[in-house]
Amino acid sequence: MKPIFKRILFFVILIGFWSLGSALEWWSEIIFPSPLSVWQSFVSGIEDKTLIYGLIASFRRLAIGLSISLLLGTSIGILIAKSKTADDTIGSILLALQSVPSIVWLPLAIMWFGLNEKAVIFIVILGGTFVMALNIRTGIKNVPPLYIKAARTMGAGGIDLFRRVIFPASIPHVVTGSRLAWAFAWRALMAGELLSTGPGLGYTLRYASDFGDMSLVICVMIIIGVIGAIVDQLIFQRIEKNVAKRWGL
Repeated sequence: MKPIFKRILFFVILIGFWSLGSALEWWSEIIFPSPLSVWQSFVSGIEDKTLIYGLIASFRRLAIGLSISLLLGTSIGILIAKSKTADDTIGSILLALQSVPSIVWLPLAIMWFGLNEKAVIFIVILGGTFVMALNIRTGIKNVPPLYIKAARTMGAGGIDLFRRVIFPASIPHVVTGSRLAWAFAWRALMAGELLSTGPGLGYTLRYASDFGDMSLVICVMIIIGVIGAIVDQLIFQRIEKNVAKRWGL
């Protein structure tokens, strides 16, 4: 059986069990609403455009923050890969900074920027920058020395060596870093929006929680998970597989 059919069958069984449990009142509707209630919240959110505005706002922040984090991460990764001094100083704290959950940066972001759009984007940038930098560093450090020696014997050096040999050889790590940066930035965005004051999926989730609308809470959580899975599997996984195949990995 193909993986797609396995997944469909799994989710059909899961939703069926969920519906059965709600119908037999194995749990309270207030605590865990039925699939029908969640679907009705989704339809209502689309009709009154609450979810649409939230998605647009979230993707706008994600696009800005992720773009900046990829540029910063790539620059920092190249710097620490090519400079031993930078690796011994900046590189030594990157792992520590990456291990800090994004939500921990929220108090600092609020103190610096206030409870606004800039604070959320700042959290998103931090979410993706460190993991991207570490993957770029790993990719450049792991370029086979034979490639570099062969290029130098043919007269390549400096920027030309980096542009023609080192960076292309590290592309698989660049793709992996971009994929991880997206995942970290997406989670950071949701954490930042929980305390934001403008539209967004995270803000909608907090709004629903404050007013005890459990159906909308579950609905938004499902949307967040589905978007994450779709982007990862339909975009980044395919790119990663194609790159791995082309590079003979």
